[in-house]
Amino acid sequence: MSIAENIKQIKSEIHETATLVAVSKTKPNEAIIEAYNSGQRIFGENKVQELVQKHEDLPKDIEWHLIGHLQTNKVKYIAPFVSLIHAVDSIKLLKEINKQALKNNRVIDCLLQVKIAEEESKFGLSKTEALAIINSEEIQQLKNINIVGLMGMATNSSDESQVKSEFKLLSELFTQLSIINSQLSILSMGMSNDYKLALNQGSNMIRVGSTIFGDR
Repeated sequence: MSIAENIKQIKSEIHETATLVAVSKTKPNEAIIEAYNSGQRIFGENKVQELVQKHEDLPKDIEWHLIGHLQTNKVKYIAPFVSLIHAVDSIKLLKEINKQALKNNRVIDCLLQVKIAEEESKFGLSKTEALAIINSEEIQQLKNINIVGLMGMATNSSDESQVKSEFKLLSELFTQLSIINSQLSILSMGMSNDYKLALNQGSNMIRVGSTIFGDR
């Protein structure tokens, strides 16, 4: 199927309250434009340099999400335009995002990345660390960021019961933290190989790349 047909298929499978982030990392501008012409406006990139270049080259009504691990020294390059930063995993990074957002007279939305997978290569906060950040008076003083939800990646496994249980853990934490902070509205979990399981566990934002654009 074409990129446009793939997007239409995925959107038919997700509930109206869920958001599709088309993960366009490593994909050429032509592929992104094909998705754009089908009505897709939200795209996710995981490398800052590639994101900056695509923002310069492509239509300005695209909503860009940074979904990969973000180093503090790279925040300044995306602060002028990024719509949502998914993978925030430290207070240090939140402070830097706030600092760069202030310089650009913006308030930047952020998701806290929680580590739910078994793989050591995955980044993220523990449940205790995420709770501490949400409760932190220090964070409440940062007026140029909004923590609007949580993000997580399940173990890359064919064991559906394991993936489901990891998503369930994050969904339960999201519910718990939402009681503390009413601003939390986004639960970003689910990728090409597991987004249906994620949606069943309460995800309302999925990050889909290869199912839209083909294998990398």
